[in-house]
Amino acid sequence: MKLPVRVILFLFIAGASALAKEAMPIVIYDDVATTVDVADRQSDQLWITTSDLTRATRFELKPQGVCRDELCFPLPKSKQVEFVKKASGKTWFNLAAFAQLVRQPVAHDVPLSTWYFGLRSDQQQVLATLQAPNFTLPDIDGKSHSLSDFRGKKVLVVTWASW
Repeated sequence: MKLPVRVILFLFIAGASALAKEAMPIVIYDDVATTVDVADRQSDQLWITTSDLTRATRFELKPQGVCRDELCFPLPKSKQVEFVKKASGKTWFNLAAFAQLVRQPVAHDVPLSTWYFGLRSDQQQVLATLQAPNFTLPDIDGKSHSLSDFRGKKVLVVTWASW
């Protein structure tokens, strides 16, 4: 008996989703994946132990704030409860709230229990100008086109890379 591809795909996704509920949550920070212990799997906030904070991000909770080497981000004293709590004999840190504080984009895949943290605002490069540099590329027929040929017109540039 042959099963339709849709049925097989559905069973695969359902199985993967069930396994993910049992799996340890994963934090991807600076493009490194680390499994972590979390205080609440159902929350949209990511409360991790301070030891997992250091292991996953290389940041440490210190009296002056959240620090990595010489870089320190002070935590607002009036909002300490949003960032740090003690429970079950451990100190927990809200990494999602910290990301919001430092203007760091976060993607959370609930079924896979995975959190991806993008570049913090201090790591992002900002455009110096909205003017694109001129370049010349061949089309599929080999004819060269320069961006400056389209000055004053709207241009959509579609790129692709095999790596």
